Amino acid sequence: MREKCGIFAAKTENAPKKAYYALLALQHRGQESAGISIWKRGMKTYKGLGLVPEVFKNGILDSMDSNLAIGHVRYSTFGGLNEAQPLEVECCGKKLSLVHNGTLTNYMLLRREYEKKGFKFRTSVDSELLGISFLSHYMEVKDEFEAMKLVFKEVKGAYSLAFLFDGKILVARDPLGFRPLSYGEGDGIYFASESSALLMFLSEIRDVKPGEVFLIGDEVESRLLMRKPHAHCVFEYIYFARPDSMMEGRNVYRTRIEMGRQLAREDNVEADVVIAVPDSGRSAAIGYSMESGIPYEEGLIKNRYIGRTFIMPSQELRSLNVKLKLSPVGEVIKDKRVILVDDSIVRGTTMKRIVLMLKDAGAKEVHVRISSPPIKHPCYMGIDIPSRHELIASWKSVEMIKKSIGADSLRYLSIEGLKKAVGIEDLCMACLNGVYPEYAFDL
Repeated sequence: MREKCGIFAAKTENAPKKAYYALLALQHRGQESAGISIWKRGMKTYKGLGLVPEVFKNGILDSMDSNLAIGHVRYSTFGGLNEAQPLEVECCGKKLSLVHNGTLTNYMLLRREYEKKGFKFRTSVDSELLGISFLSHYMEVKDEFEAMKLVFKEVKGAYSLAFLFDGKILVARDPLGFRPLSYGEGDGIYFASESSALLMFLSEIRDVKPGEVFLIGDEVESRLLMRKPHAHCVFEYIYFARPDSMMEGRNVYRTRIEMGRQLAREDNVEADVVIAVPDSGRSAAIGYSMESGIPYEEGLIKNRYIGRTFIMPSQELRSLNVKLKLSPVGEVIKDKRVILVDDSIVRGTTMKRIVLMLKDAGAKEVHVRISSPPIKHPCYMGIDIPSRHELIASWKSVEMIKKSIGADSLRYLSIEGLKKAVGIEDLCMACLNGVYPEYAFDL
């Protein structure tokens, strides 16, 4: 699974350079492209394919002088530079630049409706619809908040966004609050997908509320435009967010520790050592060790200079990449009953290779423990989850998965245990239980 984006917006001195540093802090949310738009007597956007330092090199930032900036890092399943953000949108005689994290569930239906009315789309990315919807309504009602309220009523799905136009920034989080968005004020006003991207600028940070809209011009104004039952993505807590981020009042690291503790409470296996699949399983493994009393050690070492396994073009190369990326510590593993903790199993292929690697390194037993329930359903809200037939838990029982990955035992955290660990009731767990928030699809 992959997250699909991180966004930033600010009105502050040296805004482009601060956007750059914030995007570095959000790099884990997207590695395919990065970009920044500024306002200085008009719009100026620079974006490119690659990591943030690869895009903004050779003094590019020195030419971007403004106190208004929005920025974006993107993980994409398709498209090149034309689909990279910030995305400049022209409609009804006006122009804006936008950044967006999420996915629109009624995108194709609305796009066809707008095209029938004569509106032109320049890309295939759903984010463009947000700009066209906002500008078309704004030119009718001549009020930014009223225009955004109409967008909320019209556009369904997940969207934390920022628009830059007319020397102003508008920031909004969709009424269900699927994707995270943080806000704070200090030497300026700042917004980012995660609080960890703002810690270098601010000490007081809060969540933007679902359905809340900010307009930053000469003054700062915010309004809560729509209230709906919230549906915060549970996988932000399980995997996507940085451990030092705060979301809905919960520290992500502490939440993952509690997932590990809860997993241990639901378990009864005897073992000698707890290890993690780095880095995704580390916090939960520490929590499991704390609760069970079984010592935690670093049994797998990650090579941080190896690229992502999913981009390798063949199965043989992907298998080699796993071996390059992870190396077992024989002294920790040999002749031990090992508890191996990770956050999730998607297809099962990588876990199978890791279990075999540990047994080849001399592990007597390998007991796989997963700090989330089985992933059985696709996500329509902006997480790139494989199709259902690729999700091993959607068509295999836990016992069958255990045999498939070669583990001596396999246990997942229960849904009730996950709820206790996160401590928030209004979670979207559709990928786990198949219950999708109704408003996200209600047309």
